[in-house]
Amino acid sequence: MLDVGDKVPSYALPSSNGNPVALTDFKGKKIVLYFYPKDDTPGCTTEACDFRDNLKTYQDLNVEIIGVSKDAGDSHEKFIAKYQLPFTLLSDEDLKLMLDFGVWKEKSMYGKTFLGIERSTFLIDESGVIVKAWHNVKATGHVAKVLEEIQKL
Repeated sequence: MLDVGDKVPSYALPSSNGNPVALTDFKGKKIVLYFYPKDDTPGCTTEACDFRDNLKTYQDLNVEIIGVSKDAGDSHEKFIAKYQLPFTLLSDEDLKLMLDFGVWKEKSMYGKTFLGIERSTFLIDESGVIVKAWHNVKATGHVAKVLEEIQKL
C-alpha cells in the first residue's frame, strides 16, 4: 500500500474521454488525487462541486485535481456535464490504483458488509511523491482542509 513518502505508479488509467492518463504525466505540478465512491451521489457531488468551485485557487498554486472512482467513462462524462466539472476523472474499474493506494476496503452500512471505496485524498508533489494523505474523509469541508494544507507548503 502506498503511503506518504512513496512515489506514485506510472501506469495509466482511462480518463472520462477514454484517453489514458498517468499520474506521472503531471511532473512539475502538484496533484490532489481524490478517490470517491460513485458519480452523481450526494457526498460525491458535494466534494466534486467543491473542488470545481475552488479550482482557480488550486490552479494558482500549480495544483492539478484528479478524481478516481470505479465508474466507467460514460458515467464520468455524464457527471462532468451535469455539474460542469473542469478537471480529470479517471476510471479504475480493475481497482488497480485503488488497491495500490489502499482505498478499496471493507465497509458496512445498515448491518451489511461490502467492499467499496473509502473516500480518501492524497497530495502528490511535483516529483511524484505522496506528501500527505487523508483517509475516510467527509465530503463537506474537506476541500478547504486540503487547500489549507497546500498553502502551508
